[in-house]
Amino acid sequence: MALTSRQMFKWLQATPVEPLTDVQRAARFLYLQKNAFGGKVQGQTFGVSATTPPRLNLLRLEEDLSLAHLRLSMATVEHLPWADCVRRYDRPASLFYCDPPYWGTTGYGVDFALEEYSQLAQLARDIEGKMIISVKDIPEMRQAFAGLTMERLEINYTVGGRGRPSKRTGELVIRNF
Repeated sequence: MALTSRQMFKWLQATPVEPLTDVQRAARFLYLQKNAFGGKVQGQTFGVSATTPPRLNLLRLEEDLSLAHLRLSMATVEHLPWADCVRRYDRPASLFYCDPPYWGTTGYGVDFALEEYSQLAQLARDIEGKMIISVKDIPEMRQAFAGLTMERLEINYTVGGRGRPSKRTGELVIRNF
């Protein structure tokens, strides 16, 4: 790997992952994620700021990985469909926070059809535990989650960075309790 560079970013984007080792794929992924705008895993664009340093500092990589390890050391990582994961861990004392992709967005590596929001709403109604869901406040989401407790929060969408006008929008926080 090298320093943060638009050219290196483009080269790594164009590099096919198939011939890479697991370590090389992980390094490629980390480099692209640290330097991509908005956290997308598909359709990434190079993120740069004139007022802040690059987010990737190879001298701090060990520290960054150590901090990530500490944050995840008390967590169990599952590789299951989301509904199966909720069902597996559902207990009266469980609290699930679900933050599905905004409907109609792409590039985050997850397809989430409109029907899945209705499935998520039904699961929230059926489980023993508590569930909190956050989605964009649009009519389709209000319809999918009808009957559950909803609260609209006004937010300023600032992914564009400093110096650009923030976009005021609403998000729904939905809960089954």
